[in-house]
Amino acid sequence: MSFATDIRDELLALKMWDTNSSMPQDEQIAKLSIREEFIKSGFMSDPNKEYHLEVLFKTKKKAEEYNELLKRFNIQAKITKKGNGYIIYIKDGEVIAEFLAFLGANNAVLRFEEIRVLKDARNNVNRIVNCETANLNKTLETAKLQIDNIKYLKEHKKFETLPESLKEVASLRLKNPDLSYEEIGKMLKEPMSKSCVSHRLNKINKIVKELKIGKI
Repeated sequence: MSFATDIRDELLALKMWDTNSSMPQDEQIAKLSIREEFIKSGFMSDPNKEYHLEVLFKTKKKAEEYNELLKRFNIQAKITKKGNGYIIYIKDGEVIAEFLAFLGANNAVLRFEEIRVLKDARNNVNRIVNCETANLNKTLETAKLQIDNIKYLKEHKKFETLPESLKEVASLRLKNPDLSYEEIGKMLKEPMSKSCVSHRLNKINKIVKELKIGKI
């Protein structure tokens, strides 16, 4: 069965009136109206795919009245036209969970939150992987540019004219294209920070750029 059907079945199994509730009578009536309208014309998509809950109404006036009831209980929803009618809809996962809990669909809330936690975890992992991949690609591109520039200096007999401090860093970069600035810094005769290594390699890039401009 669908997620929406499971919610509807759970709501239908609830008592119409909770005699143990401390909620004022008018609020209980409003809550029942909200629940019954969802049972009659509500829908919720599979949360594994998207967060979307809606209730369909024939007229805009009915949709607005329902929205006002939701506002009484601090549930934020939106109204839009759909086909020949109007819908109240919620796309925020946290608000959907609040709405389901308010209706009394506790099993649905637990199931929804479990899906939401797993989905958020997967999204976070994907973001981290994408970020690390982007950083790795950027690092590789930077290293390639540095190596190309060092080779350019060697091919044009300019490498030996560099200060010893630049030649040492350049030689290590050429022999170790996959090392980080920190690792290169530790391999120097006089170890230095990664920012110093970066500064020296950038200086080589600048020298090559100026040499190329001078040749044009």
